[in-house]
Amino acid sequence: MTQGAGQGPEAERTATLRDFRVPAYVHETGPYGHSAHPGDVVPAHEAEYPEGYTPTERNLPVVNRGDTLQVAVDPAAVPQAVVGPGALFVVGDVHGYLDELVAALQEKGLVDAAGNWCAGTARLWFLGDFTDRGPDGIGVIDLVMRLSAEAAAAGGYCKALMGNHELLLLGAKRFGDTPVNSGAGTATFQAAWLLNGGQKTDMDRLQDHHLQWMARLDAMEEVDGHLLVHSDTTAYLDYGDSIEAVNDTVRETITRNDADEVWDLFRKFTKRFSFRDEGGADHVRSLLDTYGGTRIVHGHSPIPYLLGEVGSEDGEDSSGPLVEGPHVYAEGLAIAMDGGVTMAGKLLVQQLPLDI
Repeated sequence: MTQGAGQGPEAERTATLRDFRVPAYVHETGPYGHSAHPGDVVPAHEAEYPEGYTPTERNLPVVNRGDTLQVAVDPAAVPQAVVGPGALFVVGDVHGYLDELVAALQEKGLVDAAGNWCAGTARLWFLGDFTDRGPDGIGVIDLVMRLSAEAAAAGGYCKALMGNHELLLLGAKRFGDTPVNSGAGTATFQAAWLLNGGQKTDMDRLQDHHLQWMARLDAMEEVDGHLLVHSDTTAYLDYGDSIEAVNDTVRETITRNDADEVWDLFRKFTKRFSFRDEGGADHVRSLLDTYGGTRIVHGHSPIPYLLGEVGSEDGEDSSGPLVEGPHVYAEGLAIAMDGGVTMAGKLLVQQLPLDI
């Protein structure tokens, strides 16, 4: 029988290659069209090969060297692509507000409608405080961890700093009701965590890989002249005279697993307003002179607080000023990024440098 067009061994091999399916990751359906938590991915079934196909089968024709035209090319005549670092973005305190975070990242073109990284070589820094007070802190951590992998694969990066609430959650999980020396009587991480907006759903879903990820976070970093930290405090100076020394000291303190040491670290990371009041600019300069950079960028203290408004982080009083963007202060040396999402404010994602 005469074979029709498109039939025969060659067509069979073409169909075989076309029908090959590679392993993939699928997302459970959720409010973003792909996952109940954008950080969650579920491995799909293993690759299925069409009948008769083997991955090592030679389906492509062999091209002999003599079949091709050899052309000499002057390397100097070939334009070289110059690929530098992508745009730099920072994210203020998230505190479990996953929906608001995804919306803010989408608005800046960092993730697509499905919550996946779409910003190529862009660089994204989170300034800490992923959990507590808001409804889905673990979902936020899952998202940041996933975006870190996706951004790296695209040539960019997504990184995060240690906030005081990461230390608080680590302490509550590790030490629970173990008494610690608070300097003002007996305290426990568990009680402090609950007092500061700890969510039972976060604790129930907290897994070892979340703990390991949090424990390895850096405390500070300098990027393009911006000294990135979580807290607006000079307490970082207590832990070293270089960025590397501070990060090593913080990690070593967490690794030693001494409740009192971790509590002391947590308490110092909760200090705030060092740059706001009289002498604030000098305090900023002390950090910049020690660690480098020309500006400090921080989270931790909600902008309404820095502006002198009372307000409440628990949302009881949302009469503070409307926050539309970062707050630049301390003679232009400090940029505050906590828009006060926990008090009816705004979750801020900002590209740097910031013109003033």
